[in-house]
Amino acid sequence: MIFADTSLLCALYWQQDNSPDADRLMKQKAEPIHVSSLVLFEFRQSARFQAFRFSKDRTEGFSKPEAQRMLDALQANITAGRLVVSPVEWQDAHSIAEKLSAQHTSIGGHCALDVLHVATALHLPAREFLTFDGNQAELAKAVGF
Repeated sequence: MIFADTSLLCALYWQQDNSPDADRLMKQKAEPIHVSSLVLFEFRQSARFQAFRFSKDRTEGFSKPEAQRMLDALQANITAGRLVVSPVEWQDAHSIAEKLSAQHTSIGGHCALDVLHVATALHLPAREFLTFDGNQAELAKAVGF
């Protein structure tokens, strides 16, 4: 199983420096990419928040139609089976996250959602973890991804 965090979705659905790499990864992987409901929520919340920011100041974020385009493209990939929402036993994932936090956060400075995404991938269990977040990648590497 290949698990992706929110940074991969962001690179897929709105243009950024690492978008070509995200597109290449999606094309290169023959099997579906797995995400959690938390990854989906974080991505959807971010798109909606950016639309809110744009509504207050047109130099920030992006328009509501652009946010909707991104959300529609995400849903199309879920419907097509390119992205799969994996069921998670959240109590187990939280337990793993607590252990990761105790072992790694004071050394690596990892934020809560990054720890939880890596813990979720371990819980599922994924064999590969896709992220463009450098600090999160360090944590994933430290635990065997």
